[in-house]
Parts: sequence; structure tokens; C-alpha cells
Amino acid sequence: MRKSTIWLLTGVMGFAFSGLIYMQVYYIGVISKTSNEQFNTTVRRCLEQVSEMLEHDEARKYLEEDMDYFNYKNSPSQQSINQSLTIKSSSVYQLQDGTGTILRQFDVNTQKNSNVLNPTSKDAIVKKSEENQRTLLLRYQHQARLLEEVAYNMVYSAYLTPIEQRVDFAKINTYLKTEFADNGLNLPYIFMIINRDGQIIYQSEKFEKAAKAADLLTEVLFPGDPPSKRNYLQVYFPTKTDYITRSVSFLAPSVAFSLILLVTFSFTIYTIFRQKKLSEMKNDFVNNMTHELKTPVSTISLAAQMLKDPEITKNTDVFKHISGVIGDESKRLGFLVEKVLQISLFEKQKAIFKLKEIDANDLIVSVAGTFSLKVEKYGGTIDIDLEAEDSMIYADKMHIENVLYNLLDNAVKYRRNDVTLQLMVRTKNDANKLYIYVEDNGIGIKKEYLKKIFDRFYRVPTGNVHNVKGFGLGLAYVRKIIADHGGSIRAEQEDGFIGTKFIITLPLIKKQ
Repeated sequence: MRKSTIWLLTGVMGFAFSGLIYMQVYYIGVISKTSNEQFNTTVRRCLEQVSEMLEHDEARKYLEEDMDYFNYKNSPSQQSINQSLTIKSSSVYQLQDGTGTILRQFDVNTQKNSNVLNPTSKDAIVKKSEENQRTLLLRYQHQARLLEEVAYNMVYSAYLTPIEQRVDFAKINTYLKTEFADNGLNLPYIFMIINRDGQIIYQSEKFEKAAKAADLLTEVLFPGDPPSKRNYLQVYFPTKTDYITRSVSFLAPSVAFSLILLVTFSFTIYTIFRQKKLSEMKNDFVNNMTHELKTPVSTISLAAQMLKDPEITKNTDVFKHISGVIGDESKRLGFLVEKVLQISLFEKQKAIFKLKEIDANDLIVSVAGTFSLKVEKYGGTIDIDLEAEDSMIYADKMHIENVLYNLLDNAVKYRRNDVTLQLMVRTKNDANKLYIYVEDNGIGIKKEYLKKIFDRFYRVPTGNVHNVKGFGLGLAYVRKIIADHGGSIRAEQEDGFIGTKFIITLPLIKKQ
């Protein structure tokens, strides 16, 4: 698959996932906003109902205070005759006064009217009717005056009474609790009574001062009061956010699953690009390796043909030279084959080592002594500085030697022709770690490449200078061996410093 196709699929899938997540987040916001508005509307309706109940309570209170029940009971209107119609039987009806005295009786069967008080006088009924009308008028006038007085007191004097005396805070709490329960809001709440300046007159319990103003729902108490004398009822629900969140909790899993799919998709795309890059590197490696293998094979083949010539076998110097060439090329071929075999090492989770206690200082002296012949061949020097007093490590000697040989061999390969080759191997240690420094004065590595040089098949873009060929496996092998020994390796390129410094860290053997 071409890289452009991969990028196209990545763009399309990324856009689709982004749109899906955006729509889900958007709808969660819409539903949350709607739920919040519905909640506030319900609470305000409850507060309006409570405010109306308090107004009714105050009106009832003034009526009771202004009504002189005793005078009303002894007033002419109370002493007047209160008539009522009573069904005596299925055919007889009686008209009685408030004391039970029968005033008039009517028989349906005989259709006879009888005036009980004065059966022979019809004027008594007319007179009694007129008295009843006068009594009703007096009662109406009395009630009208009473209501006018109550209305006057409520309009002109009620607001002058302190709010603490006008309302019962316990009754407000009862009203609120009843209204909220009737509307399905079984949530803990805190209510307050405040004046127009925002000063708290009463508060049911303390709550966080950090509460947002939008979370405090307010309703006017006694809307008929002058604006300058008004008081307000405020309600705060501490668990309102949780209540609103529960209303949209069913969308949270869908968003979570979408995010999981997005992460999985991103990781898949990353893996595809990584595998494509490794595939390209392996192709380059195979091509490079094929070219490298041809040279020693063809050389050995040519030397073998030359040895068939009797004249050459008679010449001892030429025979030794050809034999030497065959030996050198055989070693080179073996080295290339070993590089190929190193690839299998990277496919394993962990290499199999023959671990034993070794002295790192002694190992470095041995490696430096062997490698000094190659360094001297190019007119260079190799120095060692063994500062580590404790250098005992638990490691595979062969692999650690190969690590050092790889680093030193790279220093020789990437040397500078304008300066004398100089190599330095130093050791230091602290309480539980051993540090091995391998420094050179070669061409160096740019800082942007320092973290990549340990990747498989990676080669620095300037790595082919001086016709130096490689496969990008040496430093990857070094890092894996050090990591499998429980250590680490890094490369440093200091400003103004010629060459490269490799720092190896290995754990020391813990002393009992």
C-alpha cells in the first residue's frame, strides 16, 4: 500500500471519528442544558407556589386578627333569623330559622302551605322576608368593611412588619419540602431569606460560598410589597450537578467507546507506518547485504581459480599472498553472516546469556589491548582510565566484549583524516552502578540523530562518507545487549566537542 493511500485513509477515518465525538459531546451539552432549564423551571414554579401560600397565610392571619368574633356573634346580623329549608319527608317540606323554629310548612300531596308562626296571617311571612333581606344587607356591609380594613392593613402596614414576624421559617421549609416532593425533586436543599441588598436574614444551613449565582434560584416574597421593602426566597441544591449529570450518564459509555476506538485506530495507523518503514529498511538491508556478500565471494572464487594455476603454486610469495586474501575474505564473509544472524536476536523477547561474575576493568584492558593493533594501523592511540574501584558485574563476557568492539570499531570507521585518531575508555562507579565511557575524536553525530542511532537499520544520513558501508544493526545490537543486562546506553554530542561520547550504565553486583 502506498504511503499516500495510508495518509488518505488516516485523514478520512480521523475526520469521521472527530465528527462522531463532536456530535456526541454536542448532544451531551444540549441535553445537559435542557435538563438544567427544566430543573430550574420546576424549582421556580415550586417557589411561586410557596410564595402564594405565604400570601394566603398572611391574609388569613389579618382576617383573624381584625375580626372581632364576639361583637360579630352579638351583632344584629347574628341575632337575625337564618332560614333554612328542611325536607321533613318525601312529601312535606319545612322552612326553619337558625334555632330550629318552624316558620312555614308545605305538603306536596295536599299542596297546602301552613304558616306555623301565624297560620292565619300572610303579612307575617312578608315581614319576616323583609327582615331577612335587611339582615343579609347588614352582614354584607359588615364583611365588606372587614375586608376593606384587612386590605388596607396588608397594603399600608404589612410591609412595615419585619419579615421574621410575617412568616414562619419552619412553615416555609415544610412548604418547600412538600412542593419539591410533589414535583419529583427529592434532593437536599438549603433555603435563605434575603433582603433587597443581598443581606441574609435567615439561612437553613451553611453552604459553600463558591456556589455560582446561576445555582441560586430566587423568588420574591409578597410581590405586593414596595420594591424597596421586598424580601426574597433563595434555594440552593448542593447535589444539582450530580442530578443533571445522571440525566446524561447514558451517553458517557458511548463517548468512552468512541475514544477507545480512536486510540485503537491511531495505534493501528502508527503500527502500519512503522511496519512500512521497517519493511523499507529491510529491503535496503537486503540489497546492501547482497552487494556486500558478492565482494568476498567473488574474491574467494577468483583466488581459488588462481590457486589452480601451477605457476602460482610454485611461487611461494604469491601463494602466501593469495592464501592471505582468501583468509581475510573468509573472515569478512563470516563477519557479514554474523551480522545477518544478529537479526534473529532482535526477534526474541530476551537473549540467552551465559552470565557470570566478571571484572569490567579487566575486560576493558583486554579489549583495548586487542584493539590497539587496529588503532595503531591508522596511526592512532587508545587510552584507558579505570577510575572505578568497584567494577564487578554479572554479565555475559562475549556479548559485553562485542559491545565494546562495536563502539570502538565505529570510532575507527568514522574517524577524521585531518586529525590523529584518539580513543578513550574510562570507568567510574557510584554506590550501585558502573559507568563505562567510550569517547573518540571522529566526525561526530548531529544532535537530532542521537536518539535514532540505536534503532534497527537506521543509518545517519552522513554515514556513507569515506565509503563506509553498514547495515544499521551494530548500535541496535549494542542497546539490546545492554538493556538485557539491566543497563542503559546513551550518546552525547557536546557543543564544541569533537567526536562522540557513549555512556554505558550497568548494575554492580550487590555486596552482602
